[in-house]
Amino acid sequence: MLQVIQPGLAGLMDGSVSTLAPIFAAAFATRQTHAAFLVGLAASLGAGISMAFAEALSDDGSLTGRGKPLFRGLVTGAMTAAGGLGHTLPFLISSFHVAFIVAVLVVAVELAIISYVRHRYMDTPLLSSAMQVIVGGTAVFIIGIWIGSS
Repeated sequence: MLQVIQPGLAGLMDGSVSTLAPIFAAAFATRQTHAAFLVGLAASLGAGISMAFAEALSDDGSLTGRGKPLFRGLVTGAMTAAGGLGHTLPFLISSFHVAFIVAVLVVAVELAIISYVRHRYMDTPLLSSAMQVIVGGTAVFIIGIWIGSS
């Protein structure tokens, strides 16, 4: 739980939510799917590396029982990158409107998965978890579109 699920969930949440604004800002600013893809790729991989180091350097696991820092860092970093790459990959589709719709659907699935994992492993009521994740994700998503459209 403390060695895989919690670091993986933290990474998935960070990667899924924190990359929304830059990807969708780039998409709406340029209306070019390739540009949005490149920004999403950079944001996802950069966030994955950052979160891997942050988790690995946070503690050595001896006091908290959270396990080996290198392993936790790898789990967190991989899940952070995966969370961002999920809604980046649709921007490989050349049609802006199709890519946008597919990316939004992927975001909805990502947020549902995060809500379920929080419910299943963190004993968070499903409705409460869904509302928290949806409100946060929607706020970041709107900021990205707003900035990209200005």
